Amino acid sequence: MASLIARLITRKNESVIKAQLPPFIVNFFKAVTLPSIGILIFLLFWTVGANNIDTSLGKFPGPSQVMTQVGNLFNEHVESREKEAAFYERQENRNQARLAKDPMYKPKTRAYTGKETFIDQIITSLITVLSGFVVAAIVAIPLGIAIGLSKSLNTAINPIIQIFKPVSPLAWLPLVTMVVSAVYTSTDPMFAKSFIVSMITVTLCCIWPMVINTSVGVASLNSDWVNVSKVLRLSAFTHIQKIVLPASVPAIFTGMRLSLGIAWMVLIAAEMLAQNPGLGKFVWDEFQNGSSESLSRIMTAVIVIGLIGFLLDRTMMQLQRILSWDKNSEVR
Repeated sequence: MASLIARLITRKNESVIKAQLPPFIVNFFKAVTLPSIGILIFLLFWTVGANNIDTSLGKFPGPSQVMTQVGNLFNEHVESREKEAAFYERQENRNQARLAKDPMYKPKTRAYTGKETFIDQIITSLITVLSGFVVAAIVAIPLGIAIGLSKSLNTAINPIIQIFKPVSPLAWLPLVTMVVSAVYTSTDPMFAKSFIVSMITVTLCCIWPMVINTSVGVASLNSDWVNVSKVLRLSAFTHIQKIVLPASVPAIFTGMRLSLGIAWMVLIAAEMLAQNPGLGKFVWDEFQNGSSESLSRIMTAVIVIGLIGFLLDRTMMQLQRILSWDKNSEVR
């Protein structure tokens, strides 16, 4: 009884405080202060834990070591760009000098072949994951709509989806690698084989959530809307455009957000094994390197991977809010 009275008093005090404070202060506290407190507590536990963990390469990296590596990796990128600019400048000067001596000389231009920097690898990973995600969306969303509209098609395809949905990317990767090596045999390929392998692996693993959520959203249409479409005698295309798609946007975007999160996780493992020059390869190379800075560089990559995944998810949420007629439909 005493605890019940205490809870009631606490709730009453909280309601009084909320009533006294302006709404923007309450919103600021929820949006900024509480997450900041959570992050500070996490950093405290991380620092204490790192100081008490010894590995074969030294102490486990804490926040300070990660911040140091962020600066080091950025400086390496700047130095690499300066070397690239100097390389092309020397090449241009050499060609101009040869042309001055021999006007018939055909200048030769060679591409800079320096090592990819951490920022270059971030860009490569983003291009790869978005390419695989777009290909998956092009296949999955129309297929999901068709399955949602047809119970017969749903019955026919559902077993295939349930079989392949739980397959790990590590199982797909050897098969994809062999198929790409057998089919993609151009002597002057537009894209590297490692990029194609990683992209297809991402596509295969993130296609299923989009298919399932899209089909569920389409199959769950309000019967009144379907009846209105029948009364107006809308064509199949118009029915999908005016009724199905607007009503299914929340479910479609839920599937897309799930797929994008899966795609980002799958990509890191795929890049490690396929040696696509992205973040996965960076982590693997640093693990193989085994230098005194390897652990802190790997931890930096882990933090960056998490931040990029968070930003990708927020971006999908904003797109859903823009495109959906129901502004409160997104899953937070």
